[in-house]
Amino acid sequence: MSHILTTECELDRIAPLNVQSEHAETVSSLPNALPEGESVIHVQELSKSRTVALIAILAGVTFISSFSNGLLTVGLPRMAKDLALPGNLLLWPASVYALTTGCFLILSGSVADLVCSRTMFLIGCFFQGVFVLACGFAKSGIQLIMFRAMQGIAVSFCLPTAVSIITNAFPHGRRRNLGLAIMGAGQPLGFSVGLVLGGLFIDSIGWRSGYYMCAAANTTIFGISCWGIPEDHQRTPLSWRRLRDEIDWVGAVLASACLGMLSYVLAAVTASASNLRDASNIVLFSISFAIIPAFIFWVGRQERRGKPALIPNSLWTNTAFTSICLMLLLSWSVLNIMEFFSSLFFQEVQQLSALQTSIRFLPNIMAGAICNISTGLLAHKFRANYLVTITSFLSAAAPLLMALINPAWPYWYSAFWAMLLGPFSVDVLFTVSALVITSAFPNKMQALSGAVFQTLAQFGTSLGLAVMASISSSVTKSSKFALKTSPQALMEGYRVIFWVSFGWMLLCCAIGLGGLRKVGKVGLKRE
Repeated sequence: MSHILTTECELDRIAPLNVQSEHAETVSSLPNALPEGESVIHVQELSKSRTVALIAILAGVTFISSFSNGLLTVGLPRMAKDLALPGNLLLWPASVYALTTGCFLILSGSVADLVCSRTMFLIGCFFQGVFVLACGFAKSGIQLIMFRAMQGIAVSFCLPTAVSIITNAFPHGRRRNLGLAIMGAGQPLGFSVGLVLGGLFIDSIGWRSGYYMCAAANTTIFGISCWGIPEDHQRTPLSWRRLRDEIDWVGAVLASACLGMLSYVLAAVTASASNLRDASNIVLFSISFAIIPAFIFWVGRQERRGKPALIPNSLWTNTAFTSICLMLLLSWSVLNIMEFFSSLFFQEVQQLSALQTSIRFLPNIMAGAICNISTGLLAHKFRANYLVTITSFLSAAAPLLMALINPAWPYWYSAFWAMLLGPFSVDVLFTVSALVITSAFPNKMQALSGAVFQTLAQFGTSLGLAVMASISSSVTKSSKFALKTSPQALMEGYRVIFWVSFGWMLLCCAIGLGGLRKVGKVGLKRE
């Protein structure tokens, strides 16, 4: 059975994704018609109330995970003081979450496709609530780091399975588009709301209240999930033989090990650029890069032998797929860089309180929410390459404005427009890329497609923060100011970061113009 990527214009044909050649998955040049002998899986339509509940559940879980990240970002200085967190571990509560999530996403997605997306999601949702609550009760910095690491593992069960649940519950068309858009909105929206409410809590009832609130909301969502998430489609009975033969365990271990070691090194570099000279980090960095050709060789061998391949090499020959992955990596990286270093700019350079800083992110929240919902409703009406390229150009203005800003300027001169334009690219690209990536994988591999999608976002965050933290530290240390912690010295480092981010967004635009020129409308309803 073959499945067709729903685009209006021609896309390059890709090689089989499935185990057997007779089940080849291809990208067709036909708009909405299936070739003779091929069919799509028909999905029983859910009621409107069940649809609303399902989308709210999936968006809610991603919202809570990102909310806790936003709360941590704005509250880290106060948390470090309350928990006596050493300076060399200051960034680890944030870094370790991305590390464990990135390590387990691919493996969780592979297992979920074979076992049951619903079951995996419920397990992840339950334990996310447990460890978010544990963060609120943490008595030391080490406890906070450990609980954040476990939360990352729990989230890795939820993110890929959420994509699979949507694609299995809704047929191609408006409901699926809107579901993916709203689910995608949960991540940037949750982070921004976490920044705003985190600043409010820190200056009033305390940062722990934010985690208690998250845990309460997560418990409510878990209860609704037991009813609201439909059972998976009829599956072949699970057996040890299927677990052994139908999952590319070697590929999953290689990918997870590579991402884990690389993410660890990036986290260490984020804390201090000098950590890159440590022998252990050099070894891990070298091993992670050595695994890449080993992984490419292994999945290529699996493809040639007609056996399960985690992410087939042939998939990357599809220009649209590769371009959308690169754009997602870059734009998600820039979004997190902008939010993280803009927060530092407001607090460390302009000397604003956590609450005042949080209020300045309100335009970011509103623009992101409107952008996501609009994309879900209208994505099938416009060419995808126009949507993502135009919004990437708009978002490129955000780091440009922050690079040119004078700290003495009023908020409305420059910073307001940077906050307003910042989320445009990611919020549109998130939905479009979800539609393209999930359509490139067969129906039985939708959790894995969600894992690929989410891994790009997580790795983009780790890569961007590590690179920019190193640049900022280096520029600040070489500045002419004697006091390297002064607002003037810090601003020199931040300004270079914003210029580099502007360059990354221009690269993102160039990739969109060149790589997506053959992509038409996505998310069209299939006949």
